[in-house]
Amino acid sequence: MTDIYSMKMPDERRDDTSQLFAARVPVVIWVAVIYMATVVLQFINRPLFLHTLLYTCLIFLHIVFYWRVSGQPLQKPWIYVAVQGILVYFSGRIMPDGYPATYIGLYVLLIGQSVGLYYRTGKVLLCSLFCLCLFCLGVVWMEDFQLLPLYFFIMIPLIVSVAGYAVLFFRQVQARIRTQAFLKDLETAHQKVEQLTVANERQRMARDLHDTLAQGLAGLIMQLEAVNAHMDKGNYKKSQEIVRQAMDRVRETLTDARLAIDDLRQKTVHNVDFNEAVQHEVHRFQSATGIPCSLKIKLTASLPSLIVEHGHRIISECLTNIARHAKAGQAWIIIKERSSKLYIEIIDDGIGFDSRMTEKQTGHYGLLGIRERVRLLRGKLDVKSRLQEGTTVQIEIPIDKGE
Repeated sequence: MTDIYSMKMPDERRDDTSQLFAARVPVVIWVAVIYMATVVLQFINRPLFLHTLLYTCLIFLHIVFYWRVSGQPLQKPWIYVAVQGILVYFSGRIMPDGYPATYIGLYVLLIGQSVGLYYRTGKVLLCSLFCLCLFCLGVVWMEDFQLLPLYFFIMIPLIVSVAGYAVLFFRQVQARIRTQAFLKDLETAHQKVEQLTVANERQRMARDLHDTLAQGLAGLIMQLEAVNAHMDKGNYKKSQEIVRQAMDRVRETLTDARLAIDDLRQKTVHNVDFNEAVQHEVHRFQSATGIPCSLKIKLTASLPSLIVEHGHRIISECLTNIARHAKAGQAWIIIKERSSKLYIEIIDDGIGFDSRMTEKQTGHYGLLGIRERVRLLRGKLDVKSRLQEGTTVQIEIPIDKGE
């Protein structure tokens, strides 16, 4: 058998059980109206004060039992149906002239509640059959056989109406529970996004600081070392030339640092031509190190700003690594575009390194920054290097024109 209005998981059903009796006040008002109707019918025919007092106690017990179990998960809902059905049965038997109101009103209510207790049509039908059997038994006990068809004529439409209302009501309860669950999941997801955003910003700050201040200071140190070497040889003219280059390098580093700070304060996109930026980086590298660097660029169209920014930083970091560690005599940079992909290859003929050992060591922030930037561009990075055989860095980046 299928659910009355939707298929549900066990956890959702337990949650709905806790919301089963959300409309406590309307139910209590309904029971109070049935109580008043029963008492009035009984007193019109023959007042029975002791019976009325006992009837009042049973109805009060009926309400208390309902109130206590409402809002709590029911492991065995049939116990609630059985206890309430029996209470209604004996309550009606106490009032011989007012029992029709009690039986019709409260059994119809119990059938409506069974819709919320059981989500399968078969079990609701069993509860309805149980209530109708108790109803017939009570009528037979009162020896009102001739009125039984009339009672059924009144009761059946009420059962259909109340059951239909119950289905709509518990659909709303289910929708509210799911909405609350979605809101909770959304809040959790929002918190995770905030945490990831903070982590990404920290990584971005680390990359920007490394690619501006750290690289600039590293280049300045190499130039000062060159100045010191020329001073020892008495080559003051060359020393002055390198000092002027160092001053220009410091100014550029300061400008880059200010741009990085501006980017952290607000998301600004700087209009930079990728070709010019790479050519300028190569010229600065050759001027600072004296290492020849061959540059080949073959681009058919402009690149997205995100690729320009990170691609420029990646090439700059690779050149810095060549200057600081490679002891190379020559460097090559090949940049080309093919099949909506950007290929960058940086090669040097230096001393190389063991790439497997570098992965396990700490402090290699340059290579880490390159990997992070390639990952942000959804690209692929391949570093090939062996001792005394140079290093080749190959990068493949998909080009999304919509960026």
